[in-house]
Amino acid sequence: MKRAKAISVLGSTGSIGCNTLKVVEHLGDIRVVAMAAGRNTEKFVEQIKRFSPELVACGDEACAELLERETAKLDKRPRIECGEAGLIAVATHAEADTVVSATVGAVGFIPTLRAIEAGKRIALANKETLVMAGELMTAAARRSGAEIVPVDSEHNAIHQCLRGERTSEVRRLILTASGGPFRTWEREKILSATREQALDHPNWKMGEKITIDSATLMNKGLEVIEARWLFGFDADEISVIVHPQSVVHSMVEMIDGSVMAQMGVPDMKHAIQYALTYPERKTASCERLDLALVGKLEFEDPDLERFPCLSLAFEALRAGGTMPAVLNAANEVSVRAFLDGKISFGEIAETNAGVMREHRPGAADTLDAVLEADSWARRRAIMAISPAAATY
Repeated sequence: MKRAKAISVLGSTGSIGCNTLKVVEHLGDIRVVAMAAGRNTEKFVEQIKRFSPELVACGDEACAELLERETAKLDKRPRIECGEAGLIAVATHAEADTVVSATVGAVGFIPTLRAIEAGKRIALANKETLVMAGELMTAAARRSGAEIVPVDSEHNAIHQCLRGERTSEVRRLILTASGGPFRTWEREKILSATREQALDHPNWKMGEKITIDSATLMNKGLEVIEARWLFGFDADEISVIVHPQSVVHSMVEMIDGSVMAQMGVPDMKHAIQYALTYPERKTASCERLDLALVGKLEFEDPDLERFPCLSLAFEALRAGGTMPAVLNAANEVSVRAFLDGKISFGEIAETNAGVMREHRPGAADTLDAVLEADSWARRRAIMAISPAAATY
């Protein structure tokens, strides 16, 4: 088991991708051999010029043509691909020992699976891959010898707490949640929250989709499902506690009553660097934690009536099979519809619950089964959205 020396980055222009490249610059001894991004071409071109990858991939042919023009005069021009084939090429690049999976949503599912099948280390920030197909992904990792190291701060914290511990001596995993922007709001006010209010996260600067998921607590629910596959614990052995300071990133309770917590400032560069350098530790560029300055640490149980998406995630995990993939797909559609102004904030949970009620879960042990469930749920979510969103 060795630390990363050459990496591919899926989602290089997003929050995790940009922070990954900052960590690479700080460490100074990791090569970026391949990168993939969506349609933020201006930022992507800057990254290509700075890191000189051998291969890059973007969303479509138009984006690829633009990249061709923008990189034409570079001394070291990258090979350019696009679409899902391009993402897979980046994820399976022969020189990359580690793949940072930082795309948002289901788009990263198949590329990450291909990287696992290729035996890469996966620095996993794209939680949807394990939510959709945890059984499939972990089985592929066992066959290929691929290692999955979580980048999400909560799972990264649990990974650190479990170093050297026997899982048989663990009673439960405790995922912390900031509570998002609506932690103290009344239920009726939450239901009519605006796009701007939902995107105003108190602690973290993230992309739009994950920020809305944090506001509904769906992000924490998806993390519960992800934790089941990362660490092998059942739903009843995973709990969530709201911790508004986001200093304790998560905890592990042992059978003797001991509770181990991983703490730090809310800065994703710490978790990213840990995933890239594991099993080593290196001096980081992050600000150091000053507990005296923090002053106090608060904890409270989540309110499932005000935040029903968290309850839906536990329900999906207990149902098993294709139900988590269905919940994830419905949620992606409903969040996008909310961001586009086509449904209210409260309708996100309503849409997700309605699609889940219609689904009869089957086995999620093949790629076709997962993709079929995902596609079905997206169609049902679109149909369920209010008439004003019928053309979504």
